[in-house]
Amino acid sequence: MEDASRFAIRDRKPSESLAVIPAPAVLPWEQMPREPHLLDYLVILRKHQWLILAFLLTVVTVVTVASFKMKPVYRATALVEVDKEAQNVLPFQTEDAYSEYLDTEDYIETQMKILQSETLALDTIRSLDLGSYPEFGGNSKAQVMRMAPGEKRPAILGAFLGRLGVSRVPNSRLIEVSFSAQNPRLAAQVVNAHLQNFIEQNFKSKYDATTQASGWLSSELEELRLQVEKSEDARIAYQRENQIWQINEKQDITTQRLADLSKAVTDAQTELAQKEANYRMAQGGNVDALAAVRSDSVMQDLLKRKSDLDQSYAQAVNQYGPNFPKVQLIADQQKEVEQDLAKARKAAIDGVRQDYETALQRVQLLQDEVNTQKAEANEMAEKLVQYNILQHDADANKQLYDGLQEKLKEASISAGLRSSNLRIVDPALVPTTASAPQKTRNILLSILVGLVGGIGLAVFREYLDNTVKSPDDIQSLTGLPSLAVVPALPGGNGRHGRLSHLVGDGAPQEVTSPRVELLSYVQPKSQISEAFRALRTSLLLSQAEHPPQVILVTSALPREGKTTAAVNLAVTLAQLGDRTLLVDSDLRKPGIRRALNLSTGKEKGLSSYLAGVSNLDEVTVPHPAISNLMALTTGPVPPNPADLLSSHRMRDALLELRRRFKFIVIDSPPIMAATDAVILSALTDGVLLVVRSGSTPKEAFTRSRDLLSAVKSRLLGVILNAVDSSAPDYYYSYRYYPYAYGYGYGEDVEHNSGFVAKFDDDSSTRST
Repeated sequence: MEDASRFAIRDRKPSESLAVIPAPAVLPWEQMPREPHLLDYLVILRKHQWLILAFLLTVVTVVTVASFKMKPVYRATALVEVDKEAQNVLPFQTEDAYSEYLDTEDYIETQMKILQSETLALDTIRSLDLGSYPEFGGNSKAQVMRMAPGEKRPAILGAFLGRLGVSRVPNSRLIEVSFSAQNPRLAAQVVNAHLQNFIEQNFKSKYDATTQASGWLSSELEELRLQVEKSEDARIAYQRENQIWQINEKQDITTQRLADLSKAVTDAQTELAQKEANYRMAQGGNVDALAAVRSDSVMQDLLKRKSDLDQSYAQAVNQYGPNFPKVQLIADQQKEVEQDLAKARKAAIDGVRQDYETALQRVQLLQDEVNTQKAEANEMAEKLVQYNILQHDADANKQLYDGLQEKLKEASISAGLRSSNLRIVDPALVPTTASAPQKTRNILLSILVGLVGGIGLAVFREYLDNTVKSPDDIQSLTGLPSLAVVPALPGGNGRHGRLSHLVGDGAPQEVTSPRVELLSYVQPKSQISEAFRALRTSLLLSQAEHPPQVILVTSALPREGKTTAAVNLAVTLAQLGDRTLLVDSDLRKPGIRRALNLSTGKEKGLSSYLAGVSNLDEVTVPHPAISNLMALTTGPVPPNPADLLSSHRMRDALLELRRRFKFIVIDSPPIMAATDAVILSALTDGVLLVVRSGSTPKEAFTRSRDLLSAVKSRLLGVILNAVDSSAPDYYYSYRYYPYAYGYGYGEDVEHNSGFVAKFDDDSSTRST
């Protein structure tokens, strides 16, 4: 890294003066969104692995100890079959198949609730005297009476119901009843006794219901008998009054006669219509077209004779003339025949009229007979309607009476039989193995719960951690680049310590004097030194032609390592061969003099120059060991630091220092503690924010960024300080380093031991 960074060095003759380089504009850093990755969650688990392991071991240990300390519990189980109960006492069937299925399901559920009822549980407790057993209190004098409304619930009842289990076997009418107890024989006895009490209670309830139904049937039966007698008497009285003896036969004769008369009326009306047509035809003069005339031989002979005479007369007239005697004779014969025809036609017309009148009278007579028969049939129907009502009422009362009498006999028989629709399929046997505790299952579940709970606790703890820990956090919060990742000192638990932490307890006393701020010079091969050289390279390459000359180093909060970063950055810049100035602008809590182990005393510094009592030559001091490095300490602590830093003398000082030095590194107070850093940021070429990994809150970090951005400061980037190199965050975030660091610490110390001893001697001489 040293060789790689030397290309940024520009040769300058001693006679040349340094030019003032204007501060470049602020570079916008665009925030790049990053989606969560599975590796992020693995980092969380790796980071909190000891918390997860401790939680897992605690849960497993507690569950294992509790499982082995628990007394064994035995569980006895019995199987009972529940058939549908034939509880239809009355002779009515109104349910369909679906309703019957629903009733069966509801009945089974009801029986399961009865098995878990408190009344049945108390019967079992009393029958077995469970209060005398140690696991139920061991009090043999305790008496469990029947509970009455308003009484206190016995404690043994809750213990009994808690051990009792009732479940239904799927797709069947079987119910599984189980009980847990420390005594296996007692568990079997409780289940069997509970089922016997259940069956006895079921029989008793049915017996009481049957007895109650029998009493009700008896009272209803007597009342119904009186109704049957009354309805039968009303039917007989009506039958006698209306002379209804053979209902079906008489009703059939009336109906058949009415049907015959109706048919006769229809035939007569048809015949009447035909005769009426003949009569009207005869009246119209069309007598010869009548069927009776066509079928009459006398009429046919007369018509034939008339036709022959007409033919003979026509021939005679044509031959002899009308006055010829033969013609006169034929004419007389024609007149005689016509007279006979007129008489015959008149006789035919009279016959047709007589037939028509006869048919009309017959239709009227038949119609009168039909009307009379209809009246008689209607009267009979009216009588039969009332009779049928009385008959139906009497039959219904009699049928209901017979049905109730039969059910009463069945109820009497059922009350005398000890029948039940409940059957014990498998009685409870004495269990040979304990059902609880299931040690293997409990331990496996505890491992699962401990693992899940530990992971959840780790994720929750990570969620509560609101500090900046990695460059990914910096990038996601502010969009600023991480110019350097400075690891924490080994053996120092992430806290900056003295050099003795690196060289061991056997190091000579003179070696332990230099501080970690000079580690870039004392141990150039250390990982921390390499990190600051990487920071130097990033700054020099940010603008190859004109890299930032005046660099402000600050942080959001105190104790984040900004002084250490400023000193090491100045050291690495001075190692390039250019004149470098380290300015301590923290006029409230100075740290540069202590970090560089400079001589103490009431010397002049920055405050002296800003107050106008000294010039720059008097307040700048060179470092006794590091070439090209000079320091400008604070001097006396003033009462108004912000006013001094915002004065024109501070601007003039920076302009003058720009001409004298190639690089100027300014150490300023924390941004959240004072406004000094914000004031100075407007006078510098760039600002470096120092963030302590795992310590700086995200809100303070983003607030500092916002304050600097508000005054148009150029944010060069962020230094992530005190990163634990053994943490999973470091391993997964910075695994791109191709080789491991940490070698050569002892070698570096031994190599620089002369510098340390000489440095201490010089410091002592200056102090003297």
